[in-house]
Amino acid sequence: MRDLTKAMENLSQEEIGWEQRPTLSFSEFIQELVAHPHRVVRSVYQVYSDMIKTYVSAEMDEYPDDPESIHYLNYDCSRLFVEGSDRPFFADRLFANRLVAHVDSLSFGAQQNKIYIFEGPHGSGKSTFLNNLLRKFEEYTNTPEGARYEIVWRLKRDHLVGGVHSLNSLTEKLAWVLENDGKKDLAKEVRCACDKKGELGSYFEVPCPSHDNPILLIPKKARRQFFDDILENEEFKWKLFTDKKYEWVFQESPCTICTSLYQALLRKYNDPVRVLELAFARPYMINRRIGEGISVFSPGDKPLQQVVMRNEMVQRSLDTLFIDSNQVNYLYSRYAKTNNGIYALMDIKSHNTERLMELHNIISDGVHKVEDIEENVNSLLFALMNPEDKKLFKDLQAFSDRIEYINVPYILDLKTEVEIYREIFGRHVEENFLPRVLHNFARTIIATRLHTKSDSMLEWIGNPEKYELFCDQNLQLLKMEIYTGFIPKWLLEEDLKSFTAKRRQKIIAESEKDGWKGLSGRDSIRMFNEFYSSYKQDDKLIDMSMLIKFFKKYCKQDRNILPLGFLDSVLKMYNYSVLQEVKESLYYYNEEQIAREIQNYMFAVNFEPGTVEFCKYTGENLEITEEYFKRIEARLLTNPKDAARFRADVQKAYTTSALTQEMLRDNLPITKTSLYAQLHDRYEYNLKEKVLEPFLENENFRRAVKDFDEESFKTYDKKIRDDVTFLMKNLREKHRYTRQGAREICIYVIDNNLATTFAGLK
Repeated sequence: MRDLTKAMENLSQEEIGWEQRPTLSFSEFIQELVAHPHRVVRSVYQVYSDMIKTYVSAEMDEYPDDPESIHYLNYDCSRLFVEGSDRPFFADRLFANRLVAHVDSLSFGAQQNKIYIFEGPHGSGKSTFLNNLLRKFEEYTNTPEGARYEIVWRLKRDHLVGGVHSLNSLTEKLAWVLENDGKKDLAKEVRCACDKKGELGSYFEVPCPSHDNPILLIPKKARRQFFDDILENEEFKWKLFTDKKYEWVFQESPCTICTSLYQALLRKYNDPVRVLELAFARPYMINRRIGEGISVFSPGDKPLQQVVMRNEMVQRSLDTLFIDSNQVNYLYSRYAKTNNGIYALMDIKSHNTERLMELHNIISDGVHKVEDIEENVNSLLFALMNPEDKKLFKDLQAFSDRIEYINVPYILDLKTEVEIYREIFGRHVEENFLPRVLHNFARTIIATRLHTKSDSMLEWIGNPEKYELFCDQNLQLLKMEIYTGFIPKWLLEEDLKSFTAKRRQKIIAESEKDGWKGLSGRDSIRMFNEFYSSYKQDDKLIDMSMLIKFFKKYCKQDRNILPLGFLDSVLKMYNYSVLQEVKESLYYYNEEQIAREIQNYMFAVNFEPGTVEFCKYTGENLEITEEYFKRIEARLLTNPKDAARFRADVQKAYTTSALTQEMLRDNLPITKTSLYAQLHDRYEYNLKEKVLEPFLENENFRRAVKDFDEESFKTYDKKIRDDVTFLMKNLREKHRYTRQGAREICIYVIDNNLATTFAGLK
């Protein structure tokens, strides 16, 4: 047989997890509190908030210097919803910001009992979202960083009961004799040996069914002074005494069972310290499968017949200890099992409707009646809901005030939609597409989910027709870019300036109404599978013509699936984007030469033509003539008729702002002035605009592109070979094209004469 010794030894040497850590005495618990106050003194709301902040991280702000930023950040939720999950949930940028805002609201101020309802249409992934959230909560709370402690009482069996010692074994009798003979240490060793041998221990445990934090055992009146005594005058102490989110520490009481036990023991010993010696702290273990700390109910789960829970063994021990069984009644409800945890309802239907109604009084008062006793309920209450089920609250206004909705609509962020395709069909799927085509599939799917008319977008842009070569008439494509966190470069300066924080907030706020109709997540996956399997070829990449053909077939079946003209607009936006990529890839410039010419021009405009001046910025002697100005201005202007006015504006800006303020007052070099930056952008833009002109009418250039990587490519003259090679290299390195894709997109741009279509446009 195989020797398993080494395997078992390695297993025994594994790091002890949180769930295996020992129970602490009350004094040891206080030492842990002093060492890690942020961990130990937390309500379930704070633990939930800490969990989200641990697993969700904000990536770098794409526009850090934007004065109108509304901090609509790109949060990475993969550690929360994707990693380690059998069924990952992909949170788009809108939902991630919504979730973070929801969590931030729990981090500040005292918390009212509410039920948090995650509402969304069928197929939006609500159930997957909640299952992954609960899985991560369970995982987090069972680690040292997310752990909490709960009360467990250890009551000795040798307590006096009516003047008679309750002794249950010979070992216990021996320990009792030794203890009364003054040999307490020896008695302790006997009891420890007894425990190790598996005999009946010297105590029995009474766990708090409500999972209360042991700090609640400190009498309310003494808590402020107690914390003042044990904590140093540092940041946490100040927050504890002033922050609303810690009010529970000074206001809440332990559960009725712990309160009854404390009072009964206090009557016996008349010493609070001795009573607390019997209270211990053990890790609060969250286990959804057994309903401990997390309970999840599906609509088909029938209500439990046993409403009141009891533990007869514990109750008998308590009755024996206190004789009067009415002193401590060890009974509780199912809500106690999720106290300081999460109680969740999967869809408000059938039996879950009844459960939701039962929560009414609990949400309002924070207590639940169990026979004659009141039971505290401080749980996070979650529910999932479809829009049509909202009618349940129509006549329950008092109840609806205690509800907070968090929307979970269909994906509206095209990056996230594409990420879903990659996850389901494999990362390699993108290799079969020309760049941008896969994202345009996602754009078309998302268009079905948006309202056709957007008041906030029309208020901002005014006349959508000015962007007809880049965008659709309903501005849905522009809205998608904003939802993704991207501000397109083709926007006019006037619209960029009017894109204020207030306007951005209105546009993002509209996302609460979008995503409730159209193609669901399941529909999208089904359609992508059909599209991919139909057009995937070994010798040709999937292009825009295939995408247009595919969706036009669906538009014939359902004319309302997409707004009129949307597919044409997607194609126009694509054409503009690929044209810019080809231009940038073919464009070569000498930055040093451009910088020198701009500095010389800024200096020269201060002199009349027909003079020779020494430029102190470049160290060159300039022969300033009309021909000189025309040569430079040809690279700065699109219309030569504007030259005189333009030259005068530059001279004015130079003397009133660049020279006097930025250079002399602020001590900036000329290349750091705002005028230099504006001229540099103009110069570079006009060079790119004209970069294709020599090649559009050159049939040899087109054929050289087609023959690239072929033997026949060597037959072309060196200039064309160098230009084509430079173009292909940049398309691959800068824009992620394959060699095949780079060749196909160049031929596409030339054959469709895109440079002429977008001539003179930004």
